[in-house]
Amino acid sequence: MVHCKSEAEARRLHAAIGARLKACGPELRPEKSRIVYCRNGYRKKDYPNTSLDFLGYTFRGRLAKSKRGIYFDSFSPALSSKAAKRIREQMRVWSIGRWTDAAFEDIAQWVNSTLRGWWNYYAAFYMSVFKRVIGHLNDILAKWAVRKYRRFKRSRARARIWLRRLVERAPGVLYHWKLGVLPSAG
Repeated sequence: MVHCKSEAEARRLHAAIGARLKACGPELRPEKSRIVYCRNGYRKKDYPNTSLDFLGYTFRGRLAKSKRGIYFDSFSPALSSKAAKRIREQMRVWSIGRWTDAAFEDIAQWVNSTLRGWWNYYAAFYMSVFKRVIGHLNDILAKWAVRKYRRFKRSRARARIWLRRLVERAPGVLYHWKLGVLPSAG
């Protein structure tokens, strides 16, 4: 990733990097290397590419809040849709809904280290996007409770209420509960 002041400078640098890489052996791939316009409150022109994905984040224009409480447009990162899809897929791979013989503490012990790692990496920027993705685990846990306990009789609403009460009794069992990503109450 290279930041330039103008489009002309970006094009010159792109060509220079391409020539240097070609001299060393590898080549720039057009689908991987492109010029992106960092659109924000000060730069408002329309260009074909105004966002980019890098290291699991999508950089694009977003609404931000200043220290004085004023909202403005900013070019900032948030969890990318590809990374969000990977996280949800990993949660599905765990197959928690089928662990009917496991206690809730066993599930918490199994997932907490992964949750902590995801949180430490992806929640650094624009946490609200990441919280929506990590909240998917609460839905998976409700599905697990419906399968494990007959008293819920296929009612995820009752299972979510039970999970919410569990949060009130033991808020630190799951890592994301400690940080405020709680199951909906019904």
